[in-house]
Amino acid sequence: MFEHRTHRLVSWPTFLRRAGRHLVLGLAIVAVVLSIGVAGYHVLGGLGWVDAFLNASMILGGMGPVDRMTTTGAKIFAACYALFSGLVLIAVMGVVLAPWLHRMLHAFHVEGR
Repeated sequence: MFEHRTHRLVSWPTFLRRAGRHLVLGLAIVAVVLSIGVAGYHVLGGLGWVDAFLNASMILGGMGPVDRMTTTGAKIFAACYALFSGLVLIAVMGVVLAPWLHRMLHAFHVEGR
């Protein structure tokens, strides 16, 4: 996927296309996970679509829930979704930052020769 350590750095346009693809992949992951949260809060939590979107967005963004869940199923979903969202945040940051970190490390290696 990335150039080998013995290869030269790719040009900026090529690199920016690569970084853009990673950004689109990260946004797609966030959209899928947000959809799961909205559906779960709507179905299990009994919230309207806008309130479900608000709760899922706040959890995914790391801010915490807005509405209190009353049923056992909704509470279990909210807890699992919160844990899952934390892992997704770390994974998405890895996907988005990977090309930038690789280029930086690759540049250090190339300049060292």
